[in-house]
Amino acid sequence: MTKDTPLKTDVLVIGCGIAGASAALEAAKRGLHVTVITQATAPEESNTFYAQGGIVSLGPDDDPELLRADIIKTGDGISNPEAVDILVRESKPLVDSILIDELKVPFTRGDGSKLDFAQEGGHSRRRILHVRDTTGRTIEERFIEALRRQPNVVLMADHTAVDLLTVPHHSRDPIAYYHEPRCIGAYVLDNGARTVKRIFAAQTILATGGCGSIYLHTSNPRGTIGAGYAMAYGAGARIVNMEYIQFHPTTLFHRDADSFLISETVRGEGARLKTRDGRTFMQDYSERKDLAPRDVVTRAIYEEMINTNSDYVLLDLASYAKIDIRKRFPNIYRTCRRFGIDITREPIPVVPAAHYSCGGVLADGWGRTSLAGLYAVGEVSCTGLHGANRLASTSLLEGLVWGTRAGRDIAARFEGGVPFKASDIHEWYYPAREEAIDPALINQDWLTIRTTMWNYAGIVRTTKRLERALADLEYLLHRIEKFYREAAMDVKLVGLKHGIRVALMITHAALANPVSLGAHFRVD
Repeated sequence: MTKDTPLKTDVLVIGCGIAGASAALEAAKRGLHVTVITQATAPEESNTFYAQGGIVSLGPDDDPELLRADIIKTGDGISNPEAVDILVRESKPLVDSILIDELKVPFTRGDGSKLDFAQEGGHSRRRILHVRDTTGRTIEERFIEALRRQPNVVLMADHTAVDLLTVPHHSRDPIAYYHEPRCIGAYVLDNGARTVKRIFAAQTILATGGCGSIYLHTSNPRGTIGAGYAMAYGAGARIVNMEYIQFHPTTLFHRDADSFLISETVRGEGARLKTRDGRTFMQDYSERKDLAPRDVVTRAIYEEMINTNSDYVLLDLASYAKIDIRKRFPNIYRTCRRFGIDITREPIPVVPAAHYSCGGVLADGWGRTSLAGLYAVGEVSCTGLHGANRLASTSLLEGLVWGTRAGRDIAARFEGGVPFKASDIHEWYYPAREEAIDPALINQDWLTIRTTMWNYAGIVRTTKRLERALADLEYLLHRIEKFYREAAMDVKLVGLKHGIRVALMITHAALANPVSLGAHFRVD
């Protein structure tokens, strides 16, 4: 392999959803040179792009204390009060100034051109701004347009972060070992060329999203395998609360639908969950019925599926809606019709799927992590906001708030370029004899990971299941690491290495915590 030509930037942002895009835009507006990398070929591709429901603001009859109470109650009482206060305080100002005034996001409006606020499970008020049922897509597209207008932003699509660059770990200089560890950028794979380059940065921001795709059923894009968690862990940053994996209660049950998400706002507009024989059941599990928090609804569906020996339950909007269904949920309507389901006339078959990680890289109110030079924003981070279970539609807001705050903090504290010479940092090591990638091995390893996590570390957990998961995953880890060391660099292989690490993180955390709380449910 030829030697790489290292790149240098003020700020390296890894990931381009709302959190990464917010951070990049804010830092760029304040004069810093920003490089954004994303694994996808199109920068818009992210979890944000597929977020249907909306983003929390404050409704006309709302109160900040009500929002605060809803977040803490849904988080099962262990949300970080400081993080909750930041979100509540900055929600409406940032939504108004950035999304509405600056980016001109066309949020849906009702009578008299007033903003239309939806309601979702766990919320005591209608406070969810939305663009019908394609909110995330619209916000993401507006952010990418804004970034492309910034002359000091470089967007590098089809590039995958392999590992964080840190000193002294990657340094050739033995004197560096006397200094505190610091992140100085990342090793980045050019997916097409299959070569790894070094990108040096004064500050690095992880915005890689969650890890839903290490489970067999997920609402996330398939590339969402927790790469940020794995890289941060390997670099020595603190990781917390990884046992709290939230499962979305309603994804479309169809062999060709790939767990298409049915937004929680469908239940907010009156839809009811039913067994296959037409019996409503949420009244048996919560006083909030179908608007209970996600963990409650998910376990209720799980129980009913077991009790009725069914592969799915039904979500009936047609019988209860007092809205124009096609107008309110055009994307859901079109998608279901593509699979032969008319949601204006019949219920939707649904199943739970892995959706959101409430844990992650520990970050403070500005997104700073325990590793100097490294920030984490959005789902890859754990600010403590979500506690043990996330309140619906706070994820886009968290990305906006912490991404913006991280960009501002970096600009305010910026002291210049990377404090280490590129010549002191090891180039990427390629094996002397690179073996070709066998896709059958990668596919089988992923199937093992995903089925193990779904069956043993999923919605309902026991000690025996988790111990079995740990044994199976640790055995697989050794095979994957050998595979990784000897094979040619490939984006699929990098993802597999990250994925097995994250699966083990979740399993270890779940096994160590015997207390059922929120999205972590133990029956023993």
